[in-house]
Amino acid sequence: MSGRDASDADRGPAPAAPRAARRTIDGAAARRAFDGAIETHDQAFGSFFLARLLGFRIGYPGGHCVVRFDVEDFMFNPQGSLHGGIIALALDVSMGHLLNDLQGPGSTLEMKTQYMRPVRGGTATAVGRLVTRGRSICFLEASLHDDAGALAATATATWKFLPPAAA
Repeated sequence: MSGRDASDADRGPAPAAPRAARRTIDGAAARRAFDGAIETHDQAFGSFFLARLLGFRIGYPGGHCVVRFDVEDFMFNPQGSLHGGIIALALDVSMGHLLNDLQGPGSTLEMKTQYMRPVRGGTATAVGRLVTRGRSICFLEASLHDDAGALAATATATWKFLPPAAA
């Protein structure tokens, strides 16, 4: 809340917050990422557009799914750290790709994300893990660490297995 209520309406607009120095992004790097994603994506696991745009490198060591990516300034929120939506996407991809690798495609029914600390650069790593699997529902968890190995975010999710696509 702004700290102002309806009785403040006759006093005019609230004073403007002090402006911080304008932050810019590396436009050339953002364009290269976008153009590269357009040219190389395939709407399939591991190579879909957003994975290509964000430079996700996806692997499956030891029954987990690992998603690594270099944190670029075009991924930042206004505070200068990795946007929570990109963190949530990396966590979601690590779980969804793991489920697909283990059993086939699924759909996220719900996902809870907890953010512990900002990620300001370097390489971020999300690791998806299977918690338990039923006949049609699966429970997964994921964590995202920064370059120094510090835990930045966690997620838990419930997934529903999808029937095979019609030919």
